[in-house]
Amino acid sequence: MSKRETIKTTIKEAVDYWWRRVDECGLSVDWSEAETHCWRCGCQKDLQRCHIIPHSLGGKDEPANIVLLCSRCHAEGPNVTDPEIMWDWLRAYGTPFYDTFWDLMAMKEYRLIYQKSFQDEIKVIGEKAGMARDDESLKELIKINLKLSMEKAGIHYGQYYFNNATVAGIYRMALKNLAKSLGVAFPVEDQCQKEPAEVWWLR
Repeated sequence: MSKRETIKTTIKEAVDYWWRRVDECGLSVDWSEAETHCWRCGCQKDLQRCHIIPHSLGGKDEPANIVLLCSRCHAEGPNVTDPEIMWDWLRAYGTPFYDTFWDLMAMKEYRLIYQKSFQDEIKVIGEKAGMARDDESLKELIKINLKLSMEKAGIHYGQYYFNNATVAGIYRMALKNLAKSLGVAFPVEDQCQKEPAEVWWLR
């Protein structure tokens, strides 16, 4: 097996090529910061040059075949010969604000696991405790409990970040502690039992 050559296309060349051809609307990055922020998650990271059509499937080392991703997003990117798939994938995850992407993914994970949103759970706990969701003391309690819960979570070997399932678990532990501190039973059950939630693979 021949050794793969180092990618010669530079980060600047990739940005210079794409900013004139692709509208940034719907992406997680502004072209003005595309040399420093991941094009999928929008986080400021060390960027990797990712082939749109993989090298192993005949993709060329040229700006038209390169996007810039952090290592985490690079590992999750599509490996197919249709270049439109990469842009479909990038746009599907577009977020309007920097440094929110992974929190949003963890909240999605939370909803998948518990069939309720993290925000709705906070609202119900607050209501049961006689507090409005925008109550400053409730917000402070949430921050404190999130911090305490983060101290009880770990990172998988080989990773440098909390994965989505871990962050969802941190959210759950924080809600349990919040409810306990306010004297509210948790989880808070709905008044009327609804039909079982549709399983995720049928949605």
